[in-house]
Amino acid sequence: MTTTSDNLAAASGTFQLGGDLPVVRLGYGTMQLPGEGVWGPPKDHDEAIRVLRRAVEIGITFFDTADSYGPETAEQLLKEALHPYADDVVIATKAGLTRQGPGVWTPVGNPAYLRQQCELSLRRLGLERIDLFQLHRIDGAVPLEDQVGELAKLRDEGKIRHIGLSEVDVDQLKAAQQVAPIVSVQNLYNLADRSAEELLDHCDAEGIGFIPWFPLATGALSKEDGPLADAAREHDATPSQLALAWLLRRSPVVLPIPGTSSVDHLESNTAAAGIELTDEEFDRLSAAGG
Repeated sequence: MTTTSDNLAAASGTFQLGGDLPVVRLGYGTMQLPGEGVWGPPKDHDEAIRVLRRAVEIGITFFDTADSYGPETAEQLLKEALHPYADDVVIATKAGLTRQGPGVWTPVGNPAYLRQQCELSLRRLGLERIDLFQLHRIDGAVPLEDQVGELAKLRDEGKIRHIGLSEVDVDQLKAAQQVAPIVSVQNLYNLADRSAEELLDHCDAEGIGFIPWFPLATGALSKEDGPLADAAREHDATPSQLALAWLLRRSPVVLPIPGTSSVDHLESNTAAAGIELTDEEFDRLSAAGG
């Protein structure tokens, strides 16, 4: 696969969600577009629009969002910037977390609520069908089979194409799979925090997309004398780029979605797709992060 300056993301390769929905592996997450605390409008509306449009220009096809980002703000920005969407653009959104203020998130998995939020996301995004609709959190007050079952009904009705989950463990994923096919999971995972390692291994074995959120949390690993900084100097890259390159190398099912509200930062993140780690570098970083 060739990569040009205007197709930076292509070097990350592609993944087929559900076996029939291709996405470029290095995507974009919209959580950083709304205001502080993921609440309210963006600090710079015009720059937010530029970021989304530039993402498409440099080859990103997978955009992850949620009804709760703003709330509603991120979905509205996606429609304003990208609608009508290019044929290869895939919008993944979520429902199941409600907002009571900046930085406050409360799970609600009532089936009627999930259906309502799907309908509202369709309207805000300007879509007739959502390619990937994810349960943002499992609500412990509602049976899992009722929550996933409602998403299965929406899929059968043609309102969503595929179902994903967010912040689950292996047992929860297996239980959800008894109700409906699950094509992706989205969990906290990065070089410095691999608490979801068992889940990633399970997804790898089953061909389920694994979307790591907070992919750039590198902490002490990126300090000046740390292993990320050393490798970054060798590649004339940044520690953040190396962290993304490590994720892409970790498994072919990994779909990183670094987010930013800056075009410059977007381009820097996406350039990570072209970094190839040697076996030794990958092992060294893995050992340091573990």
